[in-house]
Amino acid sequence: MTDQRTKTARMMPLVIALLVILADRLSKISIQRSMGLFDSVSIIPGWLRIVHTENPGAAFGFMAEGNPYLRSAVLIGLSAAVLVFVASALWRNGSSFTDIGGRLGLSFVLGGAAGNLYDRIAHHAVTDFVEVYHGTWSFPAFNIADSAITVGAILLLLGLLLHPQKPVEERAGAAQR
Repeated sequence: MTDQRTKTARMMPLVIALLVILADRLSKISIQRSMGLFDSVSIIPGWLRIVHTENPGAAFGFMAEGNPYLRSAVLIGLSAAVLVFVASALWRNGSSFTDIGGRLGLSFVLGGAAGNLYDRIAHHAVTDFVEVYHGTWSFPAFNIADSAITVGAILLLLGLLLHPQKPVEERAGAAQR
């Protein structure tokens, strides 16, 4: 691989993560400016609506109740740890995430985690606005960052299932031959 291709391959996850962050921020700003809290607009009646909610907790409202300082410290700390792990997996020499699916998945997770971390730090809550529902059933509202994290996790899981890693000993032995 040429030097330029190597630089491009190393920068592409950052570009993808930045695009996820940009889409996430713009969508949340649009919702915050155009809708009051808990206002909703039906997109597909009986199935999908845009609803403005603010989630102080983690996914699905987990930890939404309780001490707000402890909650913030835990959620910001966990988000920061995820960011460090994902960045390390993407840019550390010798990383096992070399296939395009794995790097794309990590890029989505990085962008989504950074988008929600920004909300937690700046607003002490994450703006959610997509709600899937039917009848009395409703999936908790989510946002673009949540979607990116989910898609990224699915890509990583598919990569693990379709291309299982060889044990470290086998990779080390093959490299020495």
